[in-house]
Amino acid sequence: MREPEGVVGIITPWNFPLAIPAWKIAPALAFGNSVVFKPADLVPGSAWALSEIIVREGELPPGAFNLVMGRGSTVGQTMLASRKIRAISFTGSVETGRSVGISCLERGAKVQLEMGGKNPLIVLNDANLDIAVSTAIQGAFYSTGQRCTASSRLIVEDGIYDAFVAAMVERMATLQVGHALTPGTDIGPVASQEQLDQDCQYIALGVEEGGRLVAGGELLQRETRGFYLSPALITETHNAMRINREEVFGPVASVIRTRNYEEAVEIANDSAFGLSSGICTRSLKYATDFKKCSASGMVMVNVPTAGVDYHTPFGGRKGSSYGPREQGSYARDFYTSIKTAYTQA
Repeated sequence: MREPEGVVGIITPWNFPLAIPAWKIAPALAFGNSVVFKPADLVPGSAWALSEIIVREGELPPGAFNLVMGRGSTVGQTMLASRKIRAISFTGSVETGRSVGISCLERGAKVQLEMGGKNPLIVLNDANLDIAVSTAIQGAFYSTGQRCTASSRLIVEDGIYDAFVAAMVERMATLQVGHALTPGTDIGPVASQEQLDQDCQYIALGVEEGGRLVAGGELLQRETRGFYLSPALITETHNAMRINREEVFGPVASVIRTRNYEEAVEIANDSAFGLSSGICTRSLKYATDFKKCSASGMVMVNVPTAGVDYHTPFGGRKGSSYGPREQGSYARDFYTSIKTAYTQA
C-alpha cells in the first residue's frame, strides 16, 4: 500500500515563482501530506498570492499547508534540520542543492533535487533553418534565459554553421527587450542586479576565452527601471571553455562548431549536467538515435529544450537532478512511501 510521507518541505526558486511551487504543492497535498512551503526571498508576493488561493478554498484542515518566508540560511536551514519534516523537495542552484541533499541524507529524510543545466541544442546540416533559428531563439532567450532548461550551448554542424549564425543575428535584432507587461515585449528584464552582474561576467569571460560576441550583451535603458540586457550570442567557442561548462542562467548562448553528428552528440553529452537536450534535423535516423544516445532526462526534436507539459515526468541526470521525477503520476514516487504488510488468518 502507499502512504503519505507526512510533513513535506518545499523550497522553490525565483524564476518560476508560481508554476514550480504549484507543481510541487499540488501532489504533496493530493497524496495526503502536510506542506511547509518556503519560496525564494526574491519573490514573496507570488508565494503569498498562491498561498492565499490555496487557503481561501477552505478545504484543508488547519496546519495542512504552511507558508514560511525568510533567508535560506535561517528558515531553510531550520527546515533541513527539523526531524518533523520527513521529505524535502528542492529546486535551485547546484551548490545549495548539494547542501540540501547532504543535510537530508545525514538525518535519513527523503530528498528530491532539481538543480541546474547546461543544455545542448544540436543543429544538423539538414535542419530546416527557420525552425532551427526559432527553436534556438525560444530555448535560449525567452524567459530572459532564466530557465534551467534553456538552450545555452548551440552545437552546429559545419555545413550550416555560417548560415545559422547569420540568421540568428538577424532574428535577434528584431527581439524587443522591455517591461514584461508592455505590449510587444519579447524578453523582459533580468531578475536582479546580482543576476545581471553574473550574466555580464560570463559574457566577458566568453570573449576572454576566445569567443566572439556577434550580437547583444548590451545594457539597455527603458522607460521603467529594470535590469535590461540584450540577448547575447557568442560564436567560435569550444566545449572546454567555462562559458560552455557552467550555468549562466541568463539570455546568453554560445555556438560550438562541429564536424558531424557523432561529434555533436559527444560534445552534447560532455557536461556535468543532464537536464534537457535538443536536436534540429529532418532525419528520422538521427532524431531516433539522439533520443537514445542523449545523456539527459528530457530530449526534444525540432522544439525548444525549454518548455514541458505538467502531466509528463520532469527531471534530469548527473548534476541536474537527484531523486524521483516531478509532475504527473511520477510525483507519487516522492510524496508517498510503500508499505508491505503480511497477514496470517
